[in-house]
Amino acid sequence: MAEQAVDGKPSEDPSHSPNGSAPGGQANGHSAHAEGFWALALGSIGVVFGDIGTSPLYAMREALGHSRGGGGGEMAVLGVVSLITWALILIVTVKYVIFLMRADNKGEGGTLALMALAQRVMPRRSTFVFFLAVFGAALFYGDGIITPAVSVLSAVEGLRDAPGVPKSADGLVLPISAGILIALFLVQSRGTALVAKFFGPITAVWFLTLAGLGFYHLADDLSVFRALSPHYGVSFLLDNGFLGFVILGSVFLAVTGAEALYADMGHFGKKPIRVAWLGFVLPCLLVNYLGQGALVLANPEARSNPFFEMIPEIAYWPVLILATIATVIASQAVITGAFSMTQQAVSLGLFPRIDIRRTSETQAGQIYVPQVNTFLLVGVLLLLFVFRTSSNLASAYGIAVTGAMFVDTLLFFFIVRHLWKRPVWQAVAASTAFGVLDVVFITSNLLKFFHGAWLPLALGGALVVIMWTWTRGAQILYDKSRRDSVPLAELADILKARSPYRAPGTAIFLTSDPDIAPVALMHNLKHNKVLHEKNIILTIHTAETPRVAEEKRVRIEPLNDDFKKLIIAYGFMESPNIPKALGLCRKLGLKFDIMATSFFLGRRSVVPSAQSGMPLWQDKLFIFLMKNAANPTDFYKIPPGRVVEMGTQVTV
Repeated sequence: MAEQAVDGKPSEDPSHSPNGSAPGGQANGHSAHAEGFWALALGSIGVVFGDIGTSPLYAMREALGHSRGGGGGEMAVLGVVSLITWALILIVTVKYVIFLMRADNKGEGGTLALMALAQRVMPRRSTFVFFLAVFGAALFYGDGIITPAVSVLSAVEGLRDAPGVPKSADGLVLPISAGILIALFLVQSRGTALVAKFFGPITAVWFLTLAGLGFYHLADDLSVFRALSPHYGVSFLLDNGFLGFVILGSVFLAVTGAEALYADMGHFGKKPIRVAWLGFVLPCLLVNYLGQGALVLANPEARSNPFFEMIPEIAYWPVLILATIATVIASQAVITGAFSMTQQAVSLGLFPRIDIRRTSETQAGQIYVPQVNTFLLVGVLLLLFVFRTSSNLASAYGIAVTGAMFVDTLLFFFIVRHLWKRPVWQAVAASTAFGVLDVVFITSNLLKFFHGAWLPLALGGALVVIMWTWTRGAQILYDKSRRDSVPLAELADILKARSPYRAPGTAIFLTSDPDIAPVALMHNLKHNKVLHEKNIILTIHTAETPRVAEEKRVRIEPLNDDFKKLIIAYGFMESPNIPKALGLCRKLGLKFDIMATSFFLGRRSVVPSAQSGMPLWQDKLFIFLMKNAANPTDFYKIPPGRVVEMGTQVTV
């Protein structure tokens, strides 16, 4: 899955934006709009379809390898090609392109965007919807670790059949793959702006190469076109019995990356993605799989590695290099997607604050998350040296993706029911139709549990525990703070009657609850016995939309002459920047000098308690997460020299 933000496009669908009004008249406006549309379509080919575009390297090989007789028979080849063809049509085209892409949150897609949308339109918040999204997000990280490993390794394994390469080169496959992946993760901190513009053209060349290789081999056995009929796929499954069910897990490898169509709507728009898929990517993939099928029909020995057997010797090295570059691009898209997913999770309160760095001054989507980058690098290298071959890794691959797709299907039910206001039976029918497909593929992939599928499930389970612990602990802490605190309105009245010493300047107190007196304010009054001339109670609010318009960013609520409440709203795809937001306050009549302003932060020292509502081990995990959360000064971009921290001890 590639829920990525490579190019930082706005959240609305760019394909529906109005034409530019160029000085040259309407024709120039239409021309500029058309150029922008095709640029978006080309960009989506590199970012959105990188993962699914590398599937031909191993999907056919794995599916044929699991069938009876090793996949060399006519029915096996026709059956596998038929199943792959109809998986691409039903899952990618029908489920995602036609239906799910209609369910967008202000132009954004993806599991967390869908959760926020479902929570917004439902009559009351649903714990079930929350857990669904948490599980889907956790599985996404599993996908984010496996995709770079299996993609790059499957391409580098082409060295084994490369002309002029001795058999001893087998030992170089793992070190070369590891070297490529380490280099890829090391350059993340520099941003992807410079290389992202080449993603589309290079991947487009890759898809044209796939189509060219397919066309080159179609003539090997034109009877392969029979595989376009679903009859051969169904017959193949029935003939293979239980083994056919196992084969479905390998067939699913052909559609890994399909959910990227939905996740990347906000970066490219629905129409460019749909046009790129239907007009270019899908035809290239189908021709390549048909070509692989024709090759194996004519030469059954090619079934052991049909993709690399397709390549003429004269073109082998250029195609191998291009395949490696394509897998690096696919990996880059998934890594960037993990950064974007993390930003959303932090904004929605599923993770503690994490150091999120911008790598571009102009593109909002260009971010780098050091902790996530390190986590992915360690995970990828561990997978590489534990599983050692792409065939072994393929067993672990499908379950993470099928699980994430099933979560999308279940969330789709709530969208049909509550956003589109359709009857319950229609919502059930829509989600059941896709759910049956998902469950079949999930069950098939679960059969590989002891062959590696346990890994993404274990990783997903660990991340679910972390997210649930953080949200539960934060809620307990919030409830306890409300019980032990003084209402702000009540404190304001007391201070008006008995005013303490007034210090010149402005004090800004950060708090998660604007109705309760912040801990830092109470400590300032208790220990320093002072109150500033102007006091701002600042709350950061995360909206259930991807972005918040600048005119709706800031809201000021005067309490009395001494206190004002300031609520700054951000979308879950945005990074907070308090000084920049404070600049908007001038337009609303709230003026102050940032260098004459003190920011007061309450730092809580948390200790575990047997009566907290969570088991002791979960208390300790929550405390560990709190201690390792990013400093709020850095996270909110506050000038460090203007910050005053005041601590207190609380039990949780």
